[in-house]
Amino acid sequence: MKPFSRAAGTRHRQAVAAGALSMASLLVLSACSDTGAKSSSAGGSCDTADKQLNMAFVYASTTQNPFQEMAMGAQAAADDDGDVKLQLTAPTGIDGPKQVSLFQAAARTATDGVAYMTVTPDLFVRPLNTATDSGVPVVAVDAGPPPGTKVKTFVANSNTKLGELLGEAYVAQNPKADGQVVLGNDIPSLQLLVQRLDGVQKVLKAKLPKAKLVGPLDTKSEPTENFNAWKSVVQSHPKATAFIGVGGQDGVSLPLIAKQTGRDYLAASADLPPEALQAVKDGSLFALSSPEHWMKGYIAMHLLIEAKRTCKAVPEGWWNSGNLLIDESNIDDILARQKSPESRKEWFKKEIDKQLADPPLAPLDQAD
Repeated sequence: MKPFSRAAGTRHRQAVAAGALSMASLLVLSACSDTGAKSSSAGGSCDTADKQLNMAFVYASTTQNPFQEMAMGAQAAADDDGDVKLQLTAPTGIDGPKQVSLFQAAARTATDGVAYMTVTPDLFVRPLNTATDSGVPVVAVDAGPPPGTKVKTFVANSNTKLGELLGEAYVAQNPKADGQVVLGNDIPSLQLLVQRLDGVQKVLKAKLPKAKLVGPLDTKSEPTENFNAWKSVVQSHPKATAFIGVGGQDGVSLPLIAKQTGRDYLAASADLPPEALQAVKDGSLFALSSPEHWMKGYIAMHLLIEAKRTCKAVPEGWWNSGNLLIDESNIDDILARQKSPESRKEWFKKEIDKQLADPPLAPLDQAD
């Protein structure tokens, strides 16, 4: 599928008019209820239906697959419109203060809308309020807006559900009932990863009550640090029957460590680095639980674009963009999906249309 031209972008918006009408109806009804899915200001006077839009997606790092997928989705939404000047900006490696600076710079120039994803949300309170107070529409992606900010739109999967899917996939392996399962957390301070692990543990405690759970242990997020952390964990737990991580790099490190050490253990993770997908294909990972990051980036940018094009408000609330468990049953389909930007867009089209026609909105405080 080629990127849409400006004219094609117009046709695309017309094609989802029914969905937009459904969204508008939902928002009107919600404004009179206590669902929390209200409307926020689109920002400034509305003269943007036919002009080039200046927008940005500011993400946490250029070095990790989850963030790259979100950026790719945001770019696809901009391409579908056909007349969006989109800034994609991120530090090289996790660097909260640097990302704050990049966000502040983007908010000064991308005045039609900014979507952002950060793993250091507490640093963003003042920058977010400065941006929204100046009339820039802002959408949070993946990690919820921190308390004390005026960002009212959040696009993300349910991380508790993601963890539950991973736990169920482990149970389905018929593991030793009292085996030792070591859990890893790439960024212990990040609430969304805590929620994933809560989901894993909830399932394991309910269905394998005799299992010996260890952790969660700090396994770092950057590739080299993650590999070294997991290698140390594997070496220090020689009796473990399984190692489960919930971050983007775990599914790369764990199969490589097993290969290098000759250890035989069950392993699983989240997110979709190419190496992790190949590990599912060859059986060295039993599953990946995907937060479908591409979808988040696409939806967040689409909402910002449509608000400007239609002169309507960006919907408020938690937009639950969905999860997907990847195992031997669907790995070939997902490998094909992940081959290119075009194959991703083609694969997700049906789900995009479904969500735009029936927005999966809930109050912000229900995001889990």
